[in-house]
Amino acid sequence: MLELKNISIRLKKDGRQITDNFSFTLKNGEKAVIIGEEGNGKSTLLKFIYQKNLVEDYCEYSGDVITDGRMAYLPQAMEERYGALSLAEYFEDSEYYMHTDILAKLGLSVDFILSEQKLGTLSGGEKVKVQLARLLMEEPDILLLDEPTNDLDISTLQWLESFIAESRLPVLYISHDETLIENTANVIVHMEQIVRKTQCRISVSRRSYREYLSYRRSTFAHQEQVAKKQRDDYDKQMEKWRRIYNRVDHEQEVITRQNPGGARLLKKKMHAVISMGKRFEREKENFLDFPQEEEAILAGFDETIRLPSGKRVLDFSQDSLCVGERVLSRNIRLYVAGNEHIGITGKNGAGKSTLLALLWDELKYRRDITAAFMPQNYSEVLDFNKTPIQYLADNYTKDEVTKARTYMGGMKFTHEEMTGKIGSLSGGQKAKILFLDMVLHGADVLLLDEPTRNFSPLSGPVVRAALNNFGGAIISVSHDRKYLNEVCDKVYELRENGLFPTDKFSTDKKR
Repeated sequence: MLELKNISIRLKKDGRQITDNFSFTLKNGEKAVIIGEEGNGKSTLLKFIYQKNLVEDYCEYSGDVITDGRMAYLPQAMEERYGALSLAEYFEDSEYYMHTDILAKLGLSVDFILSEQKLGTLSGGEKVKVQLARLLMEEPDILLLDEPTNDLDISTLQWLESFIAESRLPVLYISHDETLIENTANVIVHMEQIVRKTQCRISVSRRSYREYLSYRRSTFAHQEQVAKKQRDDYDKQMEKWRRIYNRVDHEQEVITRQNPGGARLLKKKMHAVISMGKRFEREKENFLDFPQEEEAILAGFDETIRLPSGKRVLDFSQDSLCVGERVLSRNIRLYVAGNEHIGITGKNGAGKSTLLALLWDELKYRRDITAAFMPQNYSEVLDFNKTPIQYLADNYTKDEVTKARTYMGGMKFTHEEMTGKIGSLSGGQKAKILFLDMVLHGADVLLLDEPTRNFSPLSGPVVRAALNNFGGAIISVSHDRKYLNEVCDKVYELRENGLFPTDKFSTDKKR
C-alpha cells in the first residue's frame, strides 16, 4: 500500500503550485495512471513519492509519503551515469539466473545482459527493457513507472500491458500511450492547471480511463447546464425585481404629504423589496461555477498545404542499413508520393531511427519541398540553452516574436515558459515547440520519430487529428497503435531483409 498525506509541491522558479494538500491511497492490486497536460508536474510528483530529494533543487514541498513495502522507480530517461557501463556491469549485482522468465518476456537473453556492450549504445526501447528487467528482478512491493512505454516495440508494449493488468502489485505510472491506459488503469489521477495556470486541481477517479472520460464529460455538461439555468433564472428574477423596485420607488416619489399612512406602507414595501434583492444576491454567491477544464491545444497546420498526388516526395533505396559495422537491415526501398502518410514500425534496435535520419539527409536540402524533422532525441535540433521565443523567431524581428508569442499563448504556454530555457521544459512542451516550428515554417513534408511519445493521453487525439488532416506528406516512426491506425495510410515493418507492408494494430484489450 502507498499513502500520500497532504502533499503540497510548489515550483521555485515561478511559484506555481503543482499539488495543494493532496491526499491519496493506492491499494494492493490498483493500477493508477497519472494523466494531465504537458508541464503539469506529473513526473515531479512521481519523483517526490519515490525520493523527495529528487525534486528539492527546484521545488518546495510538504506532506508525507507512507508505504508498507519497497518501491521501485523507473525514471523517464536513463541516468547519464549508466551510459558508460556495460550490460554485464549493470546486471552484476542482480540474481539474473533466478529471473530468466523476466528476461524471456522482455525479449532479452542472458548472453545479451552479460555482454560488454555499453548501455549508452542501446536503442531507446532496449534501455527501457534492461531497466525494467533489473527493477523486476528486485521483486518490489510497489511499482512507480514514468513513461515505461517510451520507445518500446509493439510486442513488448503488449507484454507490458498484460504484466501491469495481471500484476498483484500496486502500480502508479505515467504514460502517454492511450491504448495501454485504456487496457490497464483502474484508477485515474488527473493533474490540471486551470485559470491560466494559476490554480492546480487533482481529481481521483476509481474508474477505467474510458469510463472516467465519459463521466467527466457528462459531469461537466450537467454542471454547465445547472450553472446556466441558475444564471438565467437569476436574470429573470432580477428583471422582475427591478420592475417592482422601480414601481414602488415611483409611487414613493408621487405620493402626497396628505397621505402619511400610504407613505408608511410604501416605505415598508420598499424595505421588503430591498431585502428580496439582497436575498437574490446571496443566493447568487452559491451558484455553481461553470466547469473549468484544461484543454489540449496544438497549433494547426495551414489548410492550404497540399502536395499533388503524383508528386515524387521520396524514392529511396539502400543496399544495407548499418550502425558502425553492424548491419541492421538489407535491401530497403521506400517510395512516397503526394500527401501519403507513412508509418514505420519494428522491433527495438531494428534501425528505424537510423533509417529516418538517412531519409532526412535525403530531403532536408530539397528546394521543391519544405521538409521538417522531429527526431527522437530533441536535443539534436533544439538548443536547450535558448528560450522558445529565440528558437521560433529565427531573426528575432518584432513580427516573428509577436507571432511566436501569439501561437505559444494559444497553446497555453506561460510567460515564464516562453522566456525560460528550453531545457527546463517538459518533454511534451519541447514536442509542442517542434510542432509549432513546423507550422511557422510551412513545412509540407514531415519526418517524425515517435511524434506522440511525449504528449499526454488527453493531447493525443488533438495531435492525431492535426496530423491526420495535414495535407502534406508524413514519414514517421511510431509504436503508438492509435497513431498508426488513425494517421497512417500505409504502415511498414522494418525487418532484417527490408521494409514490408503490415496490417493495422488492434487497440482493444485481449480477452
